[in-house]
Formats: sequence, C-alpha cells, structure tokens
Amino acid sequence: MSHPTAPGAPQPVDANGRPLSDKSKIVAGVLQLFLGGFGVGRFYTGHVGMGIAQLLTCGGLGVWALIDGVLFLVSNDRTDAQGRVLRG
Repeated sequence: MSHPTAPGAPQPVDANGRPLSDKSKIVAGVLQLFLGGFGVGRFYTGHVGMGIAQLLTCGGLGVWALIDGVLFLVSNDRTDAQGRVLRG
C-alpha cells in the first residue's frame, strides 16, 4: 500500500520526526522470513545490493534471512533505500 504525497505537501514523519517510508516493516519482515533466501524483503525495501547478496548466498544459508526477518519485525529503526523509517 502506497501513501503518496502531493508535491509541496509535508512528508509524514514518525514520533521522533524522522520521515516515514511508504513500505511496511511487517511486510518486509514476513517476506524475509518466508522468501529471505531469495532476498525478497531487501528488494521490497529497495536495498537491491543486499537482496542480490542474499540471493547469491541463499540468505546466508537461511541464517541471515531468518535474523534479518526477525529484526525487520521487532526493530523501529529499519529504513528503506532512501533512509526513511519503515511504517509499523
């Protein structure tokens, strides 16, 4: 689900004033848990280089993908490729 803003409109921010992404940390976490061996969660957040690395290593033989998926779900500091905080 995308939340586009009109040109000149204020960008949505979190409680700490950091800009919010249009991507969800829940979606990213679930994608990483189930398809992390293919780097899908990283591709979803726009981190193409990390997605390719996970794809080539089968998600670090599953360990990297599992840890990454859990961190997406529990962390409030994960960002998209533009440095915006993922939505809850």
